[in-house]
Amino acid sequence: MKLKSSVRLHGGNNMIKIAMYWGAGCGGCDVSLLGLHEKILDLLNEAEIVFWPCAMDFKYEDLEKMEDKSIDVAFYNGGIRTEENEEIAKLLRKKAKILVAYGSCATEGCVIGLANLYDKKDIFETVYLKNETTKNDEKIVPKEETDDLKLPEFLPYLKTLEQVVEVDASIPGCPPPMPVLEDALNALLQGKTKFGKEVALCDECPRKDTKPDKIEISRFYRWHEKEDNGDCFLAQNMICMGPATRAGCGGECISANIPCTGCMGPVPKVRNQGTSMLSAIASLIGEEIDEETEKEIINSIEDFAGTFYKFSTAKLLPEGRLKDES
Repeated sequence: MKLKSSVRLHGGNNMIKIAMYWGAGCGGCDVSLLGLHEKILDLLNEAEIVFWPCAMDFKYEDLEKMEDKSIDVAFYNGGIRTEENEEIAKLLRKKAKILVAYGSCATEGCVIGLANLYDKKDIFETVYLKNETTKNDEKIVPKEETDDLKLPEFLPYLKTLEQVVEVDASIPGCPPPMPVLEDALNALLQGKTKFGKEVALCDECPRKDTKPDKIEISRFYRWHEKEDNGDCFLAQNMICMGPATRAGCGGECISANIPCTGCMGPVPKVRNQGTSMLSAIASLIGEEIDEETEKEIINSIEDFAGTFYKFSTAKLLPEGRLKDES
């Protein structure tokens, strides 16, 4: 597939100006752009990279000096966990015509968003004071200011990009798979902000032909607890988020014999991916079993938040864990 551009976002013969920023995340989204391999040359024929501090020696001052709306497309990957992340998100919004939330951390919060189930004090204690692999005899935890240095504030909760600024387009995935990225780039280079498939992953699952008409659940197994026979994971009583997850990745994890965990986010027009999957599971359990058996099946799910809200906790709990007021 060749990247193509039929519309110049700013008119004239100048190349499209693009920017990329890495917020709170693992860095995989930046690497995913390089996963275009030789197609990145097609991109560079159409676009000029004007800001990408992870890959080139750009400074924040360079971005500040750019004229407002002088960047055609800015990609923001990573969540917003620090004062610095938030500042750059607002600056990119000011400088870019199109701002794209790139990857699961920016769009939903991703795995690091699970930290929103805890407050900042709990996180620092776990990481710096109670972690068995961290030697910290002096019990030092990060401070915003010392005698010689000021660090960006570690915000109370992780935020998605859309919770801080207006977002024009989103590219899901952890990181975005190549087919999704190519489709998005082709759309964005033509000035379009709507792209992606609108069906569930089950529609393109490499195991879809093995899914029976009726699935019977006796208990749920984790991946390491049961040998995979190559059939539909749900039919094997292993939780697969495919029914509640947007298609587009081509079932890469399933092709590697790993159930879908939902990194592509919900199917369009579905806000709560976890609730959607829980509803699907409830329909599989059925109404004919007794209450005790139902409890046993539910209790066989080890980690509800990590299973059903692995990628979307920050999006759905922007102020952190719901407090019990009783």
